[in-house]
Amino acid sequence: MGGSPATGPAHAHSPPLRRWLAENARHDIPASLIVFLVAVPLSLGIAAASGAPVLAGLIAAVVGGVVAGLFGGSPLQVSGPAAGLTVVVADLIARFGWTVTCAITVIAGVLQVVLGACRVGRAALAVSPTVVHAMLAGIGVTIVLGQAHVLLGADAPGSAWANLTALPGGVLSPDPASALIGVGVVALLLVWPRLPARVRAVPGPLVAITAATALTAVLALPIARVSLPDSPLSALHLPELPDGEWAAFAVGVLTMTLIASVESLLSAVAVGKMRPGIRTDFNRELRGQGLANITSGMIGGLPVTGVIVRSSTNVRAGARTRASAVMHGLWVLLFSVVLVGLVEQIPMAALAGLLVFVGLRLVEWGNIRSAKRHGELAVYLVTISCVVFLDLLQGVLIGLACALLATVRRIVWARVRVEPAEPDAEGRPACAVVVEGTLSFLSVPRLSRMLAQVPEGSAVHLELVVDYLDHAAHDHITAWRHAHEGTGGSVVVDEIGGPGLSARRKSGPAPRWLSPWSHWQRVHPTIPLQVRGHEVLHPLVTGAREYHRRGAPMLRPHLRRLASSQQPHAMFLTCADSRIVPNVITASGPGDLFTVRNIGNLVPDPRDSGDLSVHAGVQYAVDTLGVPVVMVCGHSRCGAMTALLSDPSDDPMGQWLRWANPSLAAWRDGHPLGLHAAADGWSEVDQLAMVNVAVQLETLRRLPVVERSGVRLVGLFFDIPTGTLLMLDELTQRFEPLPGRGALPRPREATRTAVADSPDDLPTAR
Repeated sequence: MGGSPATGPAHAHSPPLRRWLAENARHDIPASLIVFLVAVPLSLGIAAASGAPVLAGLIAAVVGGVVAGLFGGSPLQVSGPAAGLTVVVADLIARFGWTVTCAITVIAGVLQVVLGACRVGRAALAVSPTVVHAMLAGIGVTIVLGQAHVLLGADAPGSAWANLTALPGGVLSPDPASALIGVGVVALLLVWPRLPARVRAVPGPLVAITAATALTAVLALPIARVSLPDSPLSALHLPELPDGEWAAFAVGVLTMTLIASVESLLSAVAVGKMRPGIRTDFNRELRGQGLANITSGMIGGLPVTGVIVRSSTNVRAGARTRASAVMHGLWVLLFSVVLVGLVEQIPMAALAGLLVFVGLRLVEWGNIRSAKRHGELAVYLVTISCVVFLDLLQGVLIGLACALLATVRRIVWARVRVEPAEPDAEGRPACAVVVEGTLSFLSVPRLSRMLAQVPEGSAVHLELVVDYLDHAAHDHITAWRHAHEGTGGSVVVDEIGGPGLSARRKSGPAPRWLSPWSHWQRVHPTIPLQVRGHEVLHPLVTGAREYHRRGAPMLRPHLRRLASSQQPHAMFLTCADSRIVPNVITASGPGDLFTVRNIGNLVPDPRDSGDLSVHAGVQYAVDTLGVPVVMVCGHSRCGAMTALLSDPSDDPMGQWLRWANPSLAAWRDGHPLGLHAAADGWSEVDQLAMVNVAVQLETLRRLPVVERSGVRLVGLFFDIPTGTLLMLDELTQRFEPLPGRGALPRPREATRTAVADSPDDLPTAR
């Protein structure tokens, strides 16, 4: 009954507990149990790896679940002890002892509350993802290097370098029993994700630890097990301040604050992506994590952060509210009090195997590939190396510095290359100098060195693909250009990017794929282009070269997928007018539109078989390609409509335009679309062009292939002066702006004196 529609309004006014029991309890309770089963072995393993009391991991799990679950800003995030702080905590315990480490946890929590109160939660997201991923990977490597020795039945020597150098000896002479249990846990966890879904419903870590414990007991293996105090209450420790080393103490506080905050916020972001619609308050999340760390540190628990492993488990298990995280903490508390004797049966090698698996999972190959793809592989490698072989804080700071330097270099450093070209018509050597990026004074030395490679007296094509050109670079290029032309050479400057050499330029040019050739091609008078004796082919050849240089490499992967077949989204019937470029006005690319063009975007009458070209195109698009939409697009200042109004002669053009006579008759008879267009201020030519679209749609509807397929027909109209694409609303019989766009600007006097662009166009008013 709780799921019936009638109960919805009643629950909205019921007490929160009753509403939760009716709507979400059946989802949250099972999810909390699953997360609990994952959290217990991980918490024990992290505590053991940190060198802290084992129960400190369970204390942190309880506090993280209850306190951070109640007060955090990410409802479905689960908090507790995290592998990301294992190295930090281990170093702090080794230097200060456990009680001082608890004090560091408390103060770090206070700082987190302050940061949340200052509303800087989102600022932590400004940390480079590459540095964060490398930091976690470095922690993972450190955990593996340390716990591998425990897995093999020995103690870790200490530093990462010592652990690494001693590892071959440990592998050659392991303790057989410990190695059997530890390697078995790792192998089981690696295989677990590949098992059937019904088997994977039980958490892998729980199965691995339970199986290892049972096997150890059955075989009576003589290996080390978890050691707990006689009373769980003896695990509670009050924090203490250090006797000295205050600078190191402060560094520890800042390190813990930074890592715990960043890891929690990044985990919250990931949880938000897994369950769209769940809103995260990052500042509240910081305050909740801070309160959890204050509480955990005060009673002798490990530091608390948001943990992506438990959080993702919570989401996948179907949790609906923060009650799942809170209850998971209560289950851990119940386990710690009632079943603490079972913990002492767990082999240390099993926990070490679990941690080796967790450490390996922190090194994600997808993150390495992403860093390489974004040109940040060096930042990743430097960060992970420094985290492993120096310490966590130094590694993160060095990584951030490298990321900042890489960003600054990309911003202020231009790429310059000199490419050879074929000699010009006069036989002079030629080359192209391509400058890409931001051309500032910092790049002038490299620019000067590359320009010095240009032969004297050569024909140079200087291509500036820049988004910024400062005064120093401008002066250097100008001076070099004058000097080179003084040697008898020539320089054609092609400015593709934003601010260039022209002082009169107010804004950057439109992208080349949107601009006509005349906008970006400039023919230098001293460099005539001979293509089979025809200089008129210059725009085409230059454009083709531009395509092969820039467009083809970007399109090639997409074109490979289209090589065997095409699946366009629509058929686009439009006028042959050169000013109408379907792929530009629809922001589409290869494979998107099946385009048919003719003068006046006409559809010959299906009852007359004199011209079947359009009919064939429609049939192929609908029957063979399966397009769901057929669009007819007219446009303003149409030469065909102008000729139709001026009584065309009986030449081929006039004979073709007979298919538009029904449109002319409909307009003259007062077609509603024409009347509305006239009221809106459109010219007679444009009124007729709009009516023509509607009439051609009616002709299409009579085609047998359209009648039987049920394909959708859409009318469009492109206004050339304003660059606006309108859609026909058949209910109101008007061309309206597309959904999500503002109203079309009213006709302006400035557009009424425009001269037609084709010989048979007449000056028309808009």
